[in-house]
Amino acid sequence: MTALLPEDGAVVLMASAYVALVAVLGFAAVGKARDLRAFAADIAGYGLLRDRLTPPVAGLVVAAELVAAGLLAIPATRRWGALLAAALFVVFLVAMVSVVRRGLSVDCGCFGGGDLVGARTLARTGLLLALAAMAAVAGPSTFTPVHLLVGALLLGLALLLPRAVKARTYGPRPGTRFAVRAPEPAGDRVLYALISPACGLCSAMLPAFAAASGRVDVVLVSAAEEDAVRAYLAGHAMTLPLVIDPEVFDRNGVPWPPYAVVTDGSGTVLAAGGTAEPADLDALLTQAT
Repeated sequence: MTALLPEDGAVVLMASAYVALVAVLGFAAVGKARDLRAFAADIAGYGLLRDRLTPPVAGLVVAAELVAAGLLAIPATRRWGALLAAALFVVFLVAMVSVVRRGLSVDCGCFGGGDLVGARTLARTGLLLALAAMAAVAGPSTFTPVHLLVGALLLGLALLLPRAVKARTYGPRPGTRFAVRAPEPAGDRVLYALISPACGLCSAMLPAFAAASGRVDVVLVSAAEEDAVRAYLAGHAMTLPLVIDPEVFDRNGVPWPPYAVVTDGSGTVLAAGGTAEPADLDALLTQAT
């Protein structure tokens, strides 16, 4: 056992943190790179950058995560990789705290989307920052099987412990009223499609929303400036009715576009959810029948 533990327990723990960080940063970077436009839309949801800056920032974040993972994997550059990872986690934490303080519902974009910013994401990012600090203090070390084992345990703790924190719920629920500044529905089924000109997935979903108008009344809803939205829709040859409601996302707890809400003639929600793909929209329309 002495051969497997060349260092005391505390040092082994510190030196193993880089294994967890390499796995987290690599996985996160690949998840974001698979749909960089969606990640840019997640960044836009934080409301901290101009829309034109979100695509290059998205690419920069992915590149920084890959560089940090690479530096951490090499003993001679491990401390630099840990410091870069720590800087990334600090930036992420500051952005998330800003979102929480403003009471926004935003996808964190952490591993390719699907997790709202809240206590859970703050706890997870804080734990990852602690791992980066441990790796920076430990610096270079000779790899042993114990490092791999302890690193895997640290990774599990960093990802699983925050799951004990109650996740935020979001979006209007069936049976509730959809709060939108729009005229009373004229039909017995209305699909409200929440979009944003800065959302790449919204552009991909516009044809599906248009096609749905053959089944239900369709109204596009956006919180962006009206002129910008109308120019955006004109560029996609969309003539569907448009409602501009700056507070529609926050008022209904909707985290990000594209998002769809199907109501009955009285405005009561029948189905609601994210619509990243046409299949998601079909499922909502089927649920609302």
